[in-house]
Amino acid sequence: MKYFFDTSVLVAAISVDHVHHATSQAAYLSAAKNHSSCAAHSLAELYATLTRFPGKRRMSGEQALLSVEETRTRLTTVTLEESEYWSVINDSAREGIIGGTIYDALIARCALKVKATTIYTWNLAHFRRLGGEIAKRVQTP
Repeated sequence: MKYFFDTSVLVAAISVDHVHHATSQAAYLSAAKNHSSCAAHSLAELYATLTRFPGKRRMSGEQALLSVEETRTRLTTVTLEESEYWSVINDSAREGIIGGTIYDALIARCALKVKATTIYTWNLAHFRRLGGEIAKRVQTP
């Protein structure tokens, strides 16, 4: 099995007061580079989310960086080539995908690139809109 982690699961795994923390953390702690990955874009989303939480939940840049570094150590980071990136944008436009869902499409393409058998996400509906190849792989941790 090859596991791919969406940003929503990474945030929940790191945020102890997140409603999905326990199950996300369990999946995250069982991950290893040889069978688990995430999109490079998710590292930026993780940093952005951790540093914009409201109130006491907000991390400093230094704290968030430690979490991102830990994630980078635990998971293989997947990137897209320019042509792959363009293909996602082109396909999304043709399929009527608009707005922020393009970021889910980019993340999903990274999962397909590494032939992930399971895509862990808390945004099931967003990913299921991206077609059958993605829909059959998505699940919550």
